[in-house]
Amino acid sequence: MTPITEVEGRRLALSNLDKVLHPATGTTKGELLHHYATVGPVILPHLRDRPVSFLRYPDGPDGQLFFTKNPPPGTPSWVRTTPVPRSEDPRARQVVIEDLASLMWAANLVVEFHTPQWRASSPAVADRLVLDLDPGPPATVVECCRVAVRLRERLARDGLDAYAKTSGAKGLHLLVPVVPTPSARVSAYARQLAVEAEAELPGLVVHRMARALRPGKVFVDHSQNAAAKTTATPYTLRARTLPTVSAPVTWEEVEACARTGTDPAALAFLMDDIAPRLERYGDLLAPLFAPERAGEVP
Repeated sequence: MTPITEVEGRRLALSNLDKVLHPATGTTKGELLHHYATVGPVILPHLRDRPVSFLRYPDGPDGQLFFTKNPPPGTPSWVRTTPVPRSEDPRARQVVIEDLASLMWAANLVVEFHTPQWRASSPAVADRLVLDLDPGPPATVVECCRVAVRLRERLARDGLDAYAKTSGAKGLHLLVPVVPTPSARVSAYARQLAVEAEAELPGLVVHRMARALRPGKVFVDHSQNAAAKTTATPYTLRARTLPTVSAPVTWEEVEACARTGTDPAALAFLMDDIAPRLERYGDLLAPLFAPERAGEVP
């Protein structure tokens, strides 16, 4: 029998709670749902008013994975959706996660959460810039940290503050709060930063996606600033064998990794690591929501 629970006055049917989703740790769907209930207060501000895309992995990372922007079949009427026209479907809509009930409804589908750099209330007008640092083996997150430190210094010269989180996969994301700016302009500036980084660190950085260019280097992916692109939301679980989380990190942690070449596993955070980190640090990305921290894109 499928358990029924009530979340903020909404009745939810939570299914297959004993199903193992992350086989390396035996993590079950019930534990996944507990994670989202625990991080609700910090993940919701990062989701709120942003159309969400889902990477679904209902049978775990070794099963079928599929990416969807459309509201899933059976989406409750009380879950907010917003128009996000696309060339192939000018009437398209996407889900917006506004509250704990809609968060838990979506988590029950077993998803990664991905969001754009703009809000539904201001389509294609970004309020943050993202740089996705993706290492090409044998490079690791250690090399990403070295690049992140240099990019932070470069952004600071333009009066911009950067905040870091793990991707939950191999790399690192830098998030920068900006005053609302057209996505095309933010994309052009992000590309400029990536090109400059490659020119300054040619043995370490590449700004183009071509696989042949990437072994041993860090790809500074600037493309996720395009209005149509999304990035893994802070605190989302990732569809991987281990229940890794896209977790905020301190600059002290990034700098120590860059300086000492720490074991890459030291910056790989699992689901059970997040509550202690929140107790210690709070939301390290909270400054993204402080208007006084937002800078002008040059």
